[in-house]
Amino acid sequence: MSTSVSSPSASAALQGKDDRVKTRSVTSRLLSRPEIGSLIGAVAVFVLFCVVAPTFRTAPSLATVAYSASTIGIMAVAVALLMIGGEFDLSAGVVVTTSALAASTFAFQLRLNLWVGIVVALLLALAVGAFNGWLLMRTGLPSFLITLGTFFMLQGLNLGVTKLLTGGVSSDSVADMDGFSAAQAVFASTVQVGGVGVKITVFWWILFVAIATWTLLRTRVGNWIFAAGGDAAAARAVGVPVRRTKIGLFMAVGFCGWFVGMHQLFSFDSIQSGGGVGQEFIYIIAAVVGGCLLTGGYGSAIGSAIGALIFGMTSLGIVYAGWDANWFKLFLGVMLLLATIVNLVVKNQASKR
Repeated sequence: MSTSVSSPSASAALQGKDDRVKTRSVTSRLLSRPEIGSLIGAVAVFVLFCVVAPTFRTAPSLATVAYSASTIGIMAVAVALLMIGGEFDLSAGVVVTTSALAASTFAFQLRLNLWVGIVVALLLALAVGAFNGWLLMRTGLPSFLITLGTFFMLQGLNLGVTKLLTGGVSSDSVADMDGFSAAQAVFASTVQVGGVGVKITVFWWILFVAIATWTLLRTRVGNWIFAAGGDAAAARAVGVPVRRTKIGLFMAVGFCGWFVGMHQLFSFDSIQSGGGVGQEFIYIIAAVVGGCLLTGGYGSAIGSAIGALIFGMTSLGIVYAGWDANWFKLFLGVMLLLATIVNLVVKNQASKR
């Protein structure tokens, strides 16, 4: 007489409970999202300022908050993608100023239509990003060091060239030049929504976040970004074009820097050559608060948008509440530390489920 012994997995399969195929709970799926921690924080900040600052709840104030968040968020999207890819860009803030100065100075000095300067500035911003990425892949040096060098070079170039051409520290006004009105409509106009003026950068920001999210979650390029940031050597071994992916991510930062630079130029019609310094840390913090890990391979574009929104709500909420604005810097440091810890805990808990 023979006796058959079935394995636990076989028994489970016979009962319709194969251990190899598990259905994740809703809680587990939520915890696995990089932006869940920042979303909870955003709700808490919103409720706080709604309670302590009644002005914060009005539609014009919320439109102003959205505008403040958008100018950070457009850059934070590209910086988040770069961080997911495992790299940093400390020149991101200065690239904004460089782009604006290049567009205004080139067109003004040669008496050209402003759109020519805009295109030249775009090519320059993309070239800076390509240079950062190429040098990174060529030398193997940390992106922190490479982009720090670019930061100082661009800062010196901005100040030196502006002073040489104008005799001061700001660019010449371009308000009366050909193409100004059309460019202002694209980069710095105000759209009326329900009787409330909303800056067009808010809509551009939403579009960029949507494109970045679709790229990360629905395209092969998104898989390349996560793979390159998680383990570049392993990604390269399975055919991921790590070199092209990382250079492309740096160029994306350059593109967004150009866009924000154009917004600043056509909002104020001239640019201070010393601007942008320190903004790179704001973009990085927004991405980290939104769920990006400093080690790469993890994060989301939506999270970066939530991180930027937290910045917008806090910076203006403090003013509406009548608090001392000097406390804002303390808030930035606390928020960065808490977000890093929360993101790590959430990620570890999700991996256990």
